[in-house]
Amino acid sequence: MRDRQASRAARRAREFEAFVAGAAGRLLHSATLFTAEAPDANPRARRLLTLALAHTYARWDRLHGEDPYECARQDLATRFAHEAWHHYGAFGRARPHPRSPLCALTPQERLVLVLRMYEGVAEEQVAALLGLPVERVHSLCDRATATVLHPAPAAVPRAVGAKVAPS
Repeated sequence: MRDRQASRAARRAREFEAFVAGAAGRLLHSATLFTAEAPDANPRARRLLTLALAHTYARWDRLHGEDPYECARQDLATRFAHEAWHHYGAFGRARPHPRSPLCALTPQERLVLVLRMYEGVAEEQVAALLGLPVERVHSLCDRATATVLHPAPAAVPRAVGAKVAPS
């Protein structure tokens, strides 16, 4: 009995290690796009990935034919949405890396854009995952795409407390 349990645990560990070896890079890239952090310094993205993989490992035996990548990606996206909502107030005040091509987007727009365009998730699935109407997902994706393709000119930074001359 003990040998069978040890064998099952070893097989589970090997399967999960193989999954992580194949999927962790793409999942980390998605997490980095969600957070809009610099690729070389992405502690939030790494933390999100670690938690998503831990959740996937905990569910490993109960996946029963489900795609483990889909499970990990859903958990990653849900954790990012939860973090952005609860820690930054309604997807608002997260500070992305200023040189990120996605820095002009809100966290919600980044989430939708990455899921739709990078991950190839259908609008209906994104809507169900985020609890939004399909039309809202569509408009968020359109707006995010337009912002990325046609960025507004960068505002000239001012010194803190500097007064602007009236025009």
